Amino acid sequence: MDLIDQSILSVLHADSRTSLKLLAERVGLSAPSVSERLRRLEERGVIRAFTLDIEPRALGYQLQAIVRIKPLPGQLAAVEQLIRDTPEFCECDKVTGDDCFVARVYVRSIEQLDGVLDRIADKAQTSTAIVKAQTIRRRPPPWNFGG
Repeated sequence: MDLIDQSILSVLHADSRTSLKLLAERVGLSAPSVSERLRRLEERGVIRAFTLDIEPRALGYQLQAIVRIKPLPGQLAAVEQLIRDTPEFCECDKVTGDDCFVARVYVRSIEQLDGVLDRIADKAQTSTAIVKAQTIRRRPPPWNFGG
């Protein structure tokens, strides 16, 4: 990945809705050249998707929590399916260590959080922390390999 590819990623990371024309102007190439580079970045799996970033609070989700989940013996698959089937779980990573899953949950109230956790209580142990502030929003790893 060269400096132009890195510039394309930087512009798109700031605003994935940037038009091809403006993107081309910002990186100093023609629109067809940028289009070809985008196609190659997608083919190589560098760009997975052009996404939408929604503010959960604007939808009424005032609380978010990080939930560590340790399935009871024999319940791993069932717990994983429950997490997938519960829309309040917006992110989940399968991890090593004492817990099997670390998940992010968005809810409107503590009562709603209790309901979400109650759905898996007979299949897993949980440890929950309410998020006070997100000091670093989700961001990609560095792509400027040159330093």
